[in-house]
Amino acid sequence: MAAPKPATTAPATRPPSTHTHRHLRASRCFPSEKGSNSSTGESSSNPNPVVSLLSAVPDWADAIQERRIRDRRPLYDQSSWREHRSSRRHLRHFLSSLSSRVILSLVPPVFSFTAFAAAIATFNTLLPDYALTASPLPYQLTAPALALLLVFRTEASYARFDEGRKAWMRVLAGAADLAGLVMHHHRRHPHDNHEPVRRALLNYILAFPVALKCHIIRDSDYKEDLQGLLPEDDLNTVLQSKHRPRCIIEFISQSLQMLDFDDQKRNIMESKLSCFLEGIGACEQLIGIPIPLSYTRLTSRFLVLWHLTLPVILWDECKWIVVPATFISAASLFCIEEVGVLIEEPFPMLALDALCKQLHDGINDMMAMQDSVHSQLITKTNKAHGASGCPQNGWPGTKKEEAKID
Repeated sequence: MAAPKPATTAPATRPPSTHTHRHLRASRCFPSEKGSNSSTGESSSNPNPVVSLLSAVPDWADAIQERRIRDRRPLYDQSSWREHRSSRRHLRHFLSSLSSRVILSLVPPVFSFTAFAAAIATFNTLLPDYALTASPLPYQLTAPALALLLVFRTEASYARFDEGRKAWMRVLAGAADLAGLVMHHHRRHPHDNHEPVRRALLNYILAFPVALKCHIIRDSDYKEDLQGLLPEDDLNTVLQSKHRPRCIIEFISQSLQMLDFDDQKRNIMESKLSCFLEGIGACEQLIGIPIPLSYTRLTSRFLVLWHLTLPVILWDECKWIVVPATFISAASLFCIEEVGVLIEEPFPMLALDALCKQLHDGINDMMAMQDSVHSQLITKTNKAHGASGCPQNGWPGTKKEEAKID
């Protein structure tokens, strides 16, 4: 009898190392782009036509909204304010409804709830014995809660909008004050050897609000916006840095160290730099921390449940009027909520490009005005000094007094 063959033992499998286990677990939590594409390659290559059809309208509305958000806002002038308070504004706003990005972004929810109301009305008409009806008492009790929820949502969003506007105004005011101090120092020391540094410093000051604007607004082009303000080598340094506004602050700080300022004026200028840093912190906080998401989710869920049950509540009293009633209610309440969501991110709503250009034009105009006034005063001083050695009409008659004007 042949001896039985010895059982072949399977090779001992080595347990996965801790590093491999952690890597697999991290891969599940944060799948790579390649892995996600390979796992869903079949679904992405053959998308469900029903899902594509249902998502076509929301994708279209979102595309319009995102495209209009990137539009540059103008600053108001007198003619804009006159048109803004015109008695024909209501007709103008009503006729431009179809071009409003707020209204166009609400096409998916409003028409979905209107179609749902039409379906409920059709069902109740065809099957009156099984009609879906309910008492309006729950709506009477919850209507004040919905109103307060929308009011608090819009108030919180406007508070963020106002905070962003004030933070940006402080940055612009600090830039204007710092540029004024630099130009005033040049007038008191016109013959120093730091004129190139002073010119570069003014350009850095003008470039900081532009860099901050690009930092807080998505899809901004740093190179295009900073092209005329910074030389090529400085621009490359800024573009290579991870935090472009802080890099420009470093340019400003080191340029201030190269100029000959007294301690008092240097402390004032450094306080303006602290305003820049505070502005960066305020802007990044507004961008990174939204209104608590639970509040936004609660508002959205409340609105959805409200309009899903609205046709059932109104059927006994309104019959087919529930369809236009649902449309008007959804268009009104969702529009209020949409405005709150839009102004929650304040900076795309502000005319930041126009404000940066206004600062640039204001500083250039200030420099030209200083040159003009300084030349005019020197001319009058020389004429008065040439006519007689004594001062006339209050104009200085000595070189010492003329130096005070300089």
